Amino acid sequence: MKPEINRTAFGTDIHPCYEIDHFSLSIMCLLYIFLVLLSVVTICGNLLVIFSIIYFKQLHTPTNYLILSLAVADFLVGVIVFPFYMAFSLSSCLYHENVFCKVREIFDISLSTCSILNLCCISIDRYYAVCHPLTYRTKINHCVIVIMILLSWGVSALIGIGVITAGLNNEKCEERCLIDVLIENIMGPFFSFYLPVIIMLCIYLKIFFVAQRQARSIQSTKSGATVSKMERKATKTLAVVMGLFLLCWTPYFLCITILPFINNSVPLPVIETFIWLALSNSMLNPFIYAFFYSWFRAAFRIIISGKIIQGDFTNSKLP
Repeated sequence: MKPEINRTAFGTDIHPCYEIDHFSLSIMCLLYIFLVLLSVVTICGNLLVIFSIIYFKQLHTPTNYLILSLAVADFLVGVIVFPFYMAFSLSSCLYHENVFCKVREIFDISLSTCSILNLCCISIDRYYAVCHPLTYRTKINHCVIVIMILLSWGVSALIGIGVITAGLNNEKCEERCLIDVLIENIMGPFFSFYLPVIIMLCIYLKIFFVAQRQARSIQSTKSGATVSKMERKATKTLAVVMGLFLLCWTPYFLCITILPFINNSVPLPVIETFIWLALSNSMLNPFIYAFFYSWFRAAFRIIISGKIIQGDFTNSKLP
């Protein structure tokens, strides 16, 4: 699921991946430091979320199990996908054409898609929690959560394998095979990104309008200033959630959807920038979906301070 690059775009038959000598050594060192820090923050942030949910019994809720699944996917992005891209982006080639690199791409597409689908599942969970609070516990139970998680991981694996298979078939064709183009550059991005985005946008808009209506309905018991503050907080939260998600992922998916169908070369630095911007969402997710909640912040403080080594805090009451 990547843009088609013109192999002679630089006026030579040499693959453009090897035309990266224009990076000075100092710039490459700075980039390596930045990317390593990005990977470390992604891994540590998601590890905190994973350990917190597993360790503290108070966090054993259906919603947090979805956040746990998201954190696992983002953690694997930091452990598996980030190092591969650091190696291929700066030292050799992002577009090697061997089996090893195809396996890497399967992990890349599958884990990134799984992260997106988990975000979609979290939005569905929040919809029932806010819009149907009385029936939330019956509709979103542990069985439903397990099905959501299994579907997210299963569909992601199928999309990753399907897209890479289509890409391999394309390489065997003298002309680009229409069905494989559709799978690799239309159906793959549609199910990985566009459909989840449409679902999330519709759900969060519905949540926002319901939250506004609920705030107005309790004006008789709360001051107008308090209601206004609630509405601003709801607006800010939804804007951060969707704004950062769209900022990270939209450029990359627009690139891989549109550029293969136009006769135009794609500069490697632009592609790599879009890829790293998209992957950085795995670093931001713990901050967006965990740091907003006071009980997660309290759990993080206990873990980081080392208190869990001194005693048993599994049944601790988190604020």
